[in-house]
Amino acid sequence: MAIDPRDPGPEYLAFWREYHLCTLTTLRPDGTPHVTPVGVTYDPAAGVARVITSKHRTKVANIQAAPGTEGARVAVCQVSGRRWATLEGRAVVRTEAHLIADAVRRYAERYERNPAPNPDRVLIEITVDRALGPVSAARR
Repeated sequence: MAIDPRDPGPEYLAFWREYHLCTLTTLRPDGTPHVTPVGVTYDPAAGVARVITSKHRTKVANIQAAPGTEGARVAVCQVSGRRWATLEGRAVVRTEAHLIADAVRRYAERYERNPAPNPDRVLIEITVDRALGPVSAARR
């Protein structure tokens, strides 16, 4: 089921505000998928999903190794019972302190906890171009 990523509807947006562990899928340089658990925040008005992480992680290296300048193709997904939602798009690694601070604030709001301080923290910023998933409460 395709969803408008900039206007996903109230149920879809509510699902992305609930506390759920997510996965991020990146592609290794050899083209094989790398899937790892992450926390994700979603801002449909900006068309962006955000993941905070350490700059030394494999997911960061995979994104930085992607060919071209458009960013790496990635997907983030969450599931709860029969409800699931996936956001796809192009990811870039951001190091600007104000963007990281904003992403940390958004993470703290969604996950109701502040992440531990991390001087190596970076932001994976995903420009979302596709949203999928049945999140209707009736499907639970």
